[in-house]
Amino acid sequence: MKKPRLLLALALFPPLILAGCGGEKYDPNALTIMGKKSDLNKPYMTEIFDHFKETTGENLNIVKVEDAKFETEAQKRLKTDRAPDILLHFHNADLNNFDVEENFLDLKDEAWVSDLTDSAKAYCTDAGGRLLGLPFWESSVSGCYYNKKLLGKLGMTNAVETQAAFDGLCEGLKDLGVTPILWPAKGCSWMVQFGLDPVFADDPALLESLNKNETSYAEIPAVTNMMTWIENAFKSGWFGNKSLDTGWDEISPALASGEAAMTFIWDTWFYTDFTPGEYTKEDFALMPVFMNTADGGTYEGGNLNMMMVNAKSEKKEEALEFLRFCATPENYNVAFKDISTVSVFKGQTTNIQSQMVTDAQASIAAHERVSTASTKIIGYSAEEAVGAINEMFGGKRTVKGVIEKMDADRKAAAKKLGIAGF
Repeated sequence: MKKPRLLLALALFPPLILAGCGGEKYDPNALTIMGKKSDLNKPYMTEIFDHFKETTGENLNIVKVEDAKFETEAQKRLKTDRAPDILLHFHNADLNNFDVEENFLDLKDEAWVSDLTDSAKAYCTDAGGRLLGLPFWESSVSGCYYNKKLLGKLGMTNAVETQAAFDGLCEGLKDLGVTPILWPAKGCSWMVQFGLDPVFADDPALLESLNKNETSYAEIPAVTNMMTWIENAFKSGWFGNKSLDTGWDEISPALASGEAAMTFIWDTWFYTDFTPGEYTKEDFALMPVFMNTADGGTYEGGNLNMMMVNAKSEKKEEALEFLRFCATPENYNVAFKDISTVSVFKGQTTNIQSQMVTDAQASIAAHERVSTASTKIIGYSAEEAVGAINEMFGGKRTVKGVIEKMDADRKAAAKKLGIAGF
C-alpha cells in the first residue's frame, strides 16, 4: 500500500523529494519534515536527523523541495492531507503568505525556550509575542567587516565608533585609491535591512504604526537620512566604480586582493564563501554598519531557520517531542560540532565562533539589533528596495523616488496579503 501512495504524492507534488530511512519511501507512521532542499542538506540538519533515528529507532520522512518552488509548494501542501508535521522556515517576509496563527503552534511555553540566547528567541518571536518555531540553524553577526591588516598598512584607524568617523574613514580610503565599501548591487539585497533595523527595532510603536498603514517610509526622517547617505556614498566613490556590476561572486576576490577594504556582510561568509588571496580571513575584523540611521552603528543578529509545528497535524505531540530532542544539549552539540556559528543555544559548546565576532563582543552587545526590517515589516522586499536604489545609482530616481517606490511596493504586498488598513 505504501508504493501507490508515494507515486500519488509524487504525481501531485513533482518538485518534492521524499527521503526516508531506508531509501526514498514514505512511512505513514513517521514524522514528516518539509523544507528547502538546500536547507535540509546542511550538514547539521542531516546530522540531527541521523542522530535522532539512531538514538530513538524512529523513522523520519524528509520532504525536500527545490528552493525556487518552496514557498508555493509549502502553501499548497499545508492544505492537503499530506501536510508536513514540521515546516522549516525563516521569519521573513515570505512567512506572511502563511496564516501562521491558524496553522502553527505557539511554542513560548516549551521548556527549551529558556536555553535560547536572547537574540535567537527575539528572532523567532512575532509582534504578538508568539514563539513561531525552534531556531535550529547556523547563526551569524552581520556588520561591517574590514581588512585590519590593509588599514594598518595605510596608517588608517581601525574600528570607528560614530557615523562621522566612518564617513571620514571612507573618504580617506578613497583618496588612497582603495574602494572603501564593497557594495554588491548586482543581485545582492541584504545591505538595506542593516540600515533599517535600528529605525524599527528601537521604536516598536513606529513599526506598529507602519504595519497598520498609519505612517509610511516617506514620513520617517531616518529612512530619508539613510537613502541620502547611500546616494552620497555612491556619488562620492565610496562604493568604487563597479558596484552595479558587482555580485556575489565578486565579493571574495575584491576583499582578498585588497581592492576593497570593507563590506557589509556576516561572519559565517568568511568560512563558507571567502577564498583567501593576498589577505586571509584572519586579516579581517568587525565593527558596526553605519548608514546614517544610528550614530553608534548597528549589527544585525542572525537570521535563523525555524522548525515550526503544524497545529493541525495528528502527530503534533510527536513533533513537539522531536523539537525537544533537537533542543537537548547532548543532541544539538552533536549536530553543530565544528560548525562555524554564533551560539543559538546557551548550552552550545562544540560550535566554532569566529575570532572576529569574539573580539567585537563588547561592541556587539552595545549595538546589536534583532533582524527587524526583513522579518517584521509587513510587505518588505529587499529585492525591490535594492532595485529602486540601483535605479537611483543609474540616475533614474531621486532619494524621494526611491522611498516612494519602496512605500508603494510595501503597501501593494500588504494589500495582497489582506492586511487590515491597506
